[in-house]
Amino acid sequence: MHQTYEGLDRPGGFSRVRLLSPLAHRDYRLLLGGMSVSLLGDGLFLVALAWQVYSLSDAPTALASVGIAMTVPTIACLLIGGAVSDRRERRRVMLAADALRAALLATLAVLALSGALRLWHLLVIAVGYGAATAFFNPASDALVPQLLPEEELAQANSLDQLIRPLALRLAGPALGGLLVGSVGTGWAFALDAGSFLVSIATLLMMTPVPALAQSGPAFVARDLKAGLRYVRGNAWIWATLVSAAVAYLLFMGPTEVLLPFVVKHKLADGARDLGLIFAAGGLGSLACAVAIGQTGLPRRSIVFMYITWTAATLAVAGYGLAQGLWGLMLASVLFNTLETAGTIAWATAKQRHVPASLLGRVSSLDWLISIGLLPVSYALAGPVSSAIGVRSTLIGAGVLGAVVTFAPLLIPSVRRVDDDDRPEAVALEGAPAGANA
Repeated sequence: MHQTYEGLDRPGGFSRVRLLSPLAHRDYRLLLGGMSVSLLGDGLFLVALAWQVYSLSDAPTALASVGIAMTVPTIACLLIGGAVSDRRERRRVMLAADALRAALLATLAVLALSGALRLWHLLVIAVGYGAATAFFNPASDALVPQLLPEEELAQANSLDQLIRPLALRLAGPALGGLLVGSVGTGWAFALDAGSFLVSIATLLMMTPVPALAQSGPAFVARDLKAGLRYVRGNAWIWATLVSAAVAYLLFMGPTEVLLPFVVKHKLADGARDLGLIFAAGGLGSLACAVAIGQTGLPRRSIVFMYITWTAATLAVAGYGLAQGLWGLMLASVLFNTLETAGTIAWATAKQRHVPASLLGRVSSLDWLISIGLLPVSYALAGPVSSAIGVRSTLIGAGVLGAVVTFAPLLIPSVRRVDDDDRPEAVALEGAPAGANA
């Protein structure tokens, strides 16, 4: 007997499984569905891009250059993207970003399939892709609390972290490895372009959510200052962002640039093995998201977040210690599982404690500060690995990154944010988030 979504909207439908309770809301279902397909395409893109770059130029510095070309525009546009997402209808901001990325990926596919693709084409397309991402991500982060009640945010973040690794790190890369190995990178790029069209269709089907404030260029500078003041006044936010910026500087470049290099030169079945490593991490993330979605977060979720993120960063050293495919897969499982747990806790904390009218700007600052040093990390990965070796670079990145990640937990006001989740704290409506910080 077939059961409609409308039937599941009633009590006793999705709510029987706590993880699925946000799916009782139609617009959230549409958002999650479009995002799922888009992430599947992005998973293909992860493998296809790395393989395409190394086919054009067999050097870590080439992939690092593409990473820089993608992240610098993201960093440059994030603050504007956050301010726009707080003043415009967030769904429309996402639509525009998806349309641009679909066009860029379609162009990339045509160039790859025709054999005309050159490295400079990839660099130019990466610039536009990165700029569009700077508008999409803050708007997407800030839209979710407008679609769901507060008590279902943890489940929504768990669903996000379930779908994200399933599509981005498991199914997408596995399919991408097969496509690249059998028919080449061009069709993988084309499929990713199509995934953005699906995302656009689902966004168009959603009910428009009114903007929280009147739009206008004169307000952008003032809005940005308000967002900065809020972050600066809450230690649990700024300490996390600064710690993430330094930790990402240490381990993100080595991981993104050197892991594909290790796989290409140390393992026999290149692209497929890289897909398996990503997929193993996706399985770990999937299991973690299901567990947290059903059981909820620990009461002291901020402490939980830092401990899991610290352990995840330490797992990066496993990429340098591993001697074969199974070791690399194990490191990927540990990193992605623990990273997912911390990410669910962080996203839920932002949605619970940050006012809705500021969430787009705080989210953009989150993205900006967290990834602000990524171009430097990409740029250093090649020279550092040449100087001390690929494995030593990965081990050092994991160990040093773990120390930096743990540091904010030593600040008492950061640990005390967990007290805001007590019933008596939640009852104090209108109290600013992190007021005890």
